[in-house]
Amino acid sequence: MLDITSKFRRTAVAALTLGVAGALFAGCTTTDSRASATPAEKKQELDTATNATLSKLYESSPQSRQLVEQARGVLVFPAVLSASFIVGAQHGTGVLRVSGQDTGYFSITGGSIGFQAGAQSKAMVVLFMTEDALAKFRASSGWTVGADATVAVANVGVNGSIDSNTAQQPIVGFVLNNGGLMAGVSVDGSKISPLLL
Repeated sequence: MLDITSKFRRTAVAALTLGVAGALFAGCTTTDSRASATPAEKKQELDTATNATLSKLYESSPQSRQLVEQARGVLVFPAVLSASFIVGAQHGTGVLRVSGQDTGYFSITGGSIGFQAGAQSKAMVVLFMTEDALAKFRASSGWTVGADATVAVANVGVNGSIDSNTAQQPIVGFVLNNGGLMAGVSVDGSKISPLLL
């Protein structure tokens, strides 16, 4: 009897946790104006948000502009919405730019488990510094950070300088929130998939 009761409690807590995380996540996405937008409007909105994200990155770390210019491809997710209550989820859409031109649209999803609660939005910028890294990403039908490739999240100093070891990696990532660049963030486990807009 005790064993059945403890299993029931665990199941009830798990169900409640998933329900709350789902409600938080749904609350973040139901106010999205893109739900009724046309594909052309969605692309325009994403392009505008991408430009704003890159501008914010350059303000936070002027040295990042040089890395972006050297990159073979730049993947920008202007708004990755995260919601959690013990179990978390995240989702966002982004654009891949090669030689300054939009070449494809992608979605990013992920999940996490741990002591956490709340909702937030962040931006992610992924730089493919080599042709090989870019080609492998473009050839994939779905790409998981940490499993299919390692993304070196940039270590940025107080003066905005980027750690030289990070800058030499084949794939470099930046994560920003409203306050600027986020330090000590892991993007492992994030799944990036092609998106038709």
